Parts: sequence; C-alpha cells; structure tokens
Amino acid sequence: MNKIKVLIADDIMILRQGLRAVLEQDEEIEVVALAENGKEAFDKCKVYRPDVVMMDMRMPGYDGAYGIRAIKEQLPDIRVLVLTTFDDEETIERAVSAGADGYILKEMEDARVIASVKSVHAGMSVFGSGVYQVMKKRMDGNASSTSKEASEVSEALTARELDVVKLVVQGMDNKEIAGELFLAEGSVRNLISKILEKLELKDRTQLAVYAVKHGLDE
Repeated sequence: MNKIKVLIADDIMILRQGLRAVLEQDEEIEVVALAENGKEAFDKCKVYRPDVVMMDMRMPGYDGAYGIRAIKEQLPDIRVLVLTTFDDEETIERAVSAGADGYILKEMEDARVIASVKSVHAGMSVFGSGVYQVMKKRMDGNASSTSKEASEVSEALTARELDVVKLVVQGMDNKEIAGELFLAEGSVRNLISKILEKLELKDRTQLAVYAVKHGLDE
C-alpha cells in the first residue's frame, strides 16, 4: 500500500513533532519531512516530493503564503492544506489567493485533521466550518456589487451543474455528490470538468471560492 507522504511546516518544533505523532497514528500516512518556514517547506518539497504539505501561515522569514505560492507555481501536483490558529479574513484570503487546497484550524480534533489530509490528497477542497463562515461573510459583504454577475454566471450553468456546485462548496467528494444526486461518479467528474471549463477555473478549490463569492451556494 502506498502511503500518503506528508510534509509539515510550522515554526514551533514541538508542534511539528506533535502533529507528526498525530498523523502517523494512521497507517496510511507517512510524514517524510519537517520544515520551519515556507521557504524550507518549498526546498524540501523538491527533495521529498510529498503528496500533501501541511502549512502554518505565520512563520518568521518566509511565511505560509510564500511557501504555498512557490509550491503551486513549481510543483503544482502537491496539495497544500493550511493548518493554523488564525481565522481572520486577511490570513484566509492570503492563503486561498496563494493557492491553498484547504484551510483548517489547529483546534480541530486529531481524527478530523487526519481525515482532512486524506480528503485533500483525494482532490477535495477542505475548509473548516469556521473558515467557511468567514469566507462567506466576506463574500456576502460584496454581494450587491456582484449580483448582476452572479445572475449571468447562474444562467451559464444548467440546474444540474448548479446542484453539483452547491455540493462541492459543502466539501463533498465525487462519490458523495453522486449518491446525493443519484448519478454515476463518472457523470459527476464530467459535470465538474464542464463547470470548470465554463467558468475558466483550474480546480475544485477555485470553484468553491468562486461559488461563495458569486452566491452560487445559495
């Protein structure tokens, strides 16, 4: 069995080691490297080629946003899951803009942290409920200026595609969406590909953020 290779980036040694111990409770996960800032995380990604990077956001020298952006620009197949204590709008926006595939908080229980790593590795976008609410509140504040555009976007998508978008925002994977909408998984994959093409987006993370921004999750 191929294990999920994880790199942990956090400036506090005891937290790096503690998180390593938590993740390696699961036999499907192997922590291959530790880093203390975004640049070291990027440099070690080139050597160890992890599947998932768990990235703190505020670190001295080179922060999480630097690391995420560098990884996504040069090693785009690596998934990046932010794990931090900060849930303010500015930090969340910097992480998402840099290309983070997920954003969870350190207060989350161990089992959910492990599940989040597996979900991100499987291609899902993972955002903790508190983080999602912050994103939604920020987007709702801009709703009046985007209402016309949201209407135009909705018209570009079919009713079935809009149903899929709403479930992507809720964090469901293809199998869960297929069960919810009584579709084959292959049909869900095709629908998501068409949606991304129509909206000129790259992946599910961008789709989830775009959907919240334009009110498609209502």
